[in-house]
Amino acid sequence: MSKYYRINQAINAPELRVLGEDGSQLGVLSLADAKAKAGELGVDLVEIAPLAKPPVAKLINYKKLRYQEERKEREARKGTKKVEMKELWLGPQIGEHDLQTRVNRGIEFLKSGDHVRFTVRFSGREMAHKEFGYKVLDKVKVMIAEVGEVEKAPMMLGRELFLTIKPKK
Repeated sequence: MSKYYRINQAINAPELRVLGEDGSQLGVLSLADAKAKAGELGVDLVEIAPLAKPPVAKLINYKKLRYQEERKEREARKGTKKVEMKELWLGPQIGEHDLQTRVNRGIEFLKSGDHVRFTVRFSGREMAHKEFGYKVLDKVKVMIAEVGEVEKAPMMLGRELFLTIKPKK
């Protein structure tokens, strides 16, 4: 858990705004009174808002509070989908059938919601004819047009030419 709470003896504020386990206001109490109330109920005194004036503390079992926080975090993560970047490598002299196979694989990735990066890797003297790489990526754009749209235009970086495509909405 990312949040740090002060509990019972670690709290050092002279006065606290105290909340019950259900969130009801019990008022502003001195530290000694708040600890006594917690002992009376058999729960912990947990400082939940240390920067407030006066600091806010809650009478609750600390483990229960941690469980509730973790459950909220899990629920928040459940709704989000992590977008992955899949990379497919091509060559500037790739054959038509090989290109079609790679594009079909890219289409599968796009349909599952992932972004796809097509990388044309140049070696040796192929660097003298970068236009072949751009032609390959132009073919890819045409083949993939119905399921994906260009996120980043073709970009040269070192010996590699990149094209990033995202799924169409």
